[in-house]
Amino acid sequence: MDEIDVPSHFLCPISMELMRDPVTVSTGITYDRENIERWLFSCKNNTCPATKQALSSTEVTPNHTLRRLIQAWCTLNASHGIERIPTPKPPVDKSQIVKLLNEAKEFPNMQLICLRRLRSIAFESERNKRCLEAAGGVVEFLASIIQDGSNIDIAIEILSTLKISETHLKNLVNNDGDHQFVESLVQALKMGNCQSRASTTVLLKSMFEVADPNQMMSIKREFFRQIVCVLHDKISPQASKAALKLLVELCPWGRNRIKAVEGGATVVLIELLIEASERRVCELLLVVLDQLCGCAEGRAELLKHAAGLVVVSQKILRVSHMATDRAVRILSLVCRFSATSRVLQEMLQLGVVSKLCMVLQVDSSLKSKERAREILKLHSKVWKNSSCIPSHLLSSYP
Repeated sequence: MDEIDVPSHFLCPISMELMRDPVTVSTGITYDRENIERWLFSCKNNTCPATKQALSSTEVTPNHTLRRLIQAWCTLNASHGIERIPTPKPPVDKSQIVKLLNEAKEFPNMQLICLRRLRSIAFESERNKRCLEAAGGVVEFLASIIQDGSNIDIAIEILSTLKISETHLKNLVNNDGDHQFVESLVQALKMGNCQSRASTTVLLKSMFEVADPNQMMSIKREFFRQIVCVLHDKISPQASKAALKLLVELCPWGRNRIKAVEGGATVVLIELLIEASERRVCELLLVVLDQLCGCAEGRAELLKHAAGLVVVSQKILRVSHMATDRAVRILSLVCRFSATSRVLQEMLQLGVVSKLCMVLQVDSSLKSKERAREILKLHSKVWKNSSCIPSHLLSSYP
């Protein structure tokens, strides 16, 4: 296509590529459907990219005349390697979705066929996803499929791709009086394939971001065990981040910290922290570890792990101010509530005390400096003047 001149009105004003499905917005400018829908819905703009005018409506109108001209031009230039663009499928409408839902409900043997069609619709375009979201009953239908225990994987896959409204999310979790829906999702975490487990984790994260405290406090130990398994199995970066954010959301409530520790969270977090290099992942790991160390069980697991204290102190001053704050907080919890003579000697020998002295000398947050100073003062009788601390750091000992 680079060897010949493409008529400028055949090019999308956003991407400057040949339009495959030209549509016109309310200002009269024509764009390629995929580009303008990404601009409007993924990027959340409400203006015409070319004119900068506010759009009176986000609805677009197919420009059939221009599409036929582009197809004819492609055919004429086939000898130059130009492939004729296919005629786009008509956009799905609400009535088609309602018909699919009714068929699936009325004829159980049609359920899987209908679900596959819904999945195909959802993955076809952003517009289709919005149409699914707007069609009444889709979220409820998919939730009922999950609760019934049949075709769970495909129902979760569809549900996790939709931008479910906060109201629908609240209904999913807060109206789950007998926990049947959440229990079904836990089973999907336990028995599903990698894709299903990843989608389930993302869905659970969205649900519990809007859940009320009573729902958060009533979560069972098996729930945490399966979330920890998602982290341990490293299904995908997206699933791992969703699992960590879910733990951040849940651990402050009730006995959830203890449930998470009993589910093996502390050990898995330490192992992940050893190899973590991405800033945000390190921060999330330290946030959850900090929460778990707020209970005796969590601190005991941290101290039991051979690399627990070392890996936490290694992240100080290496990742970000936030990571440093959290790591120092973890050490503070250990030093205030679990500081046996063995632990204090281990902190000296592993260089943890030296790292705390370093915090006082470098550009770290005021909060980190204050907390490090408190820790060093608290155990100064054991640590001060120790040969394990380099002389250039010992001079800053409070």
